[in-house]
Amino acid sequence: MKELKNYLIVMFAFMMLGVGCALTLKGGIGVAAWDALAQTGYDLFHIKAGTISIILNCSCVLGELLILRKDVKFTHLLQVPCSILLGGVVNIVLYDILSYIQVEHYLMNMGLFIIGTIWNAFFVALMMHMDVVTTALEGLCMATTRILPFKFHQIRQAVDVFIVVTIIIVSFTFHIPSSVREGTVISMLIFGPLLGVFMNKIKNISFNKVTLSSAIK
Repeated sequence: MKELKNYLIVMFAFMMLGVGCALTLKGGIGVAAWDALAQTGYDLFHIKAGTISIILNCSCVLGELLILRKDVKFTHLLQVPCSILLGGVVNIVLYDILSYIQVEHYLMNMGLFIIGTIWNAFFVALMMHMDVVTTALEGLCMATTRILPFKFHQIRQAVDVFIVVTIIIVSFTFHIPSSVREGTVISMLIFGPLLGVFMNKIKNISFNKVTLSSAIK
């Protein structure tokens, strides 16, 4: 029962992460590298950003399985439904709910982006605190440390750099709007510190995973 509650908390966190991603995408001033790749996929193929996110995340899980092979655990497989849940929420919130909201002032764009970024940092911190299921990209980067002589943070940073460069090249080549903008830079500067703050706050709250589960029933 305890494990089931922890899984439900993580699934809730993935859903809320989808809401945050939709908010930053709606802001339209650039987003974190991984989300920017999904937005670029939408601009290029006219496929919803959440659907692109599902494809990208499931591809990461596949890469993870190919690397880990016999060391694959149930929690690795759970990344697939969690990725589908996240992408589905992004599509619903971004294209259905937020489509009725017109954002015509830059300060409103910035406000949506900042709120979404803070929101995402909190729920990523919650997922890391629960230590049940990680995001697919982080899972792939962690698995890659087994076959490359680099640490996790080095691989993760290299992936972001590669994604940003790829997006810039694709944007110029196909003449589509670049999803790498000031928001991307802001995210790189503030997301890590925000994550650290929220992780410390969550860790210092005097409850365990069981009482946390009860709190959000």
